[in-house]
Amino acid sequence: MTAIECYNKIGGDYDNAMSRFKSEALVKRFLPMFLSDPSFPELEEALKNGDVQTSFRAAHTLKGVCANLSLAKLCSSSSEITEMLRAENLDEAKAFFPTVKADYDATTHAITQFKNEME
Repeated sequence: MTAIECYNKIGGDYDNAMSRFKSEALVKRFLPMFLSDPSFPELEEALKNGDVQTSFRAAHTLKGVCANLSLAKLCSSSSEITEMLRAENLDEAKAFFPTVKADYDATTHAITQFKNEME
């Protein structure tokens, strides 16, 4: 899988990533690093525990990481849950979380496949 195929598969913005990183070599270097970012597991755990502040912080971090990597679809859903948590609407955020999880799972699956095919 190429980088552009990976971005297309996950609803990312490859052109934006290239404008940010300036080379596919840097995209290939930084995109797999997303797999080790702890913000999604932190969001999931904090939501389970009903911790609005930690949930907000984790969602906001996830949104930022996605924006930096041009992971548009996951950035959008993580942005939505961030705003729910900013408003301290925990029930709404919990109800929306499966959408974020589905986007996250699709993203990590594609990036893992991309990474494995690079090795």
